[in-house]
Amino acid sequence: MGRIRRFGSRSELQCLQQLVGVPPAGAQVLRLLGWAQSDQNGRMSDSPVTTDSAVSLRPISEENVVAIIKLDVAENQKDLVAPNSVSIAQAAHTANRWERAIYADNEPVGYVLLSENRTKPRYYLWRYMIDHRYQGMGFGRRAMEMVIDYVRTLPDATEMYLTYVPVQHGPREFYAGLGFVDTGVEHDGELEMRLEL
Repeated sequence: MGRIRRFGSRSELQCLQQLVGVPPAGAQVLRLLGWAQSDQNGRMSDSPVTTDSAVSLRPISEENVVAIIKLDVAENQKDLVAPNSVSIAQAAHTANRWERAIYADNEPVGYVLLSENRTKPRYYLWRYMIDHRYQGMGFGRRAMEMVIDYVRTLPDATEMYLTYVPVQHGPREFYAGLGFVDTGVEHDGELEMRLEL
């Protein structure tokens, strides 16, 4: 879901520069990439995260963007979703989008990006990830339920869409467990799912 094609010999930073390109937003994103406001693991707090930690969705801000960029999926999931640096850069230059950091207590653990076309209306989960250190703790499901609840509040929201990469041990069963069903539609090798709201 929302993966990005490999860039060949170009570095991710070069690709990010091309994506954000236009100052001041592009310059700001690149400047933020160099900041070091969190520790080497991207942690924002010293409190331990447990399965009982409270899950919340928070805006991306100057204070947390570096920690969100540092979040990463497991090695075998890297072809399934774009890095958060790319997602945040694309969101900065995309209309009709909604993005949030996923927190467990005060620890950033994931990222979500929605495409909100309120004029059609069509609501689409563009990117969704939980850092590999926090997978299997229930944060992904709890946060996704909050995202679904948010979409239900949007104008004329009757359904929500997403696409996923159809690989073994991919995200399909996770989304199916939340009520999404396959539509049979394919987009560039990814399969579409729909949730009736």
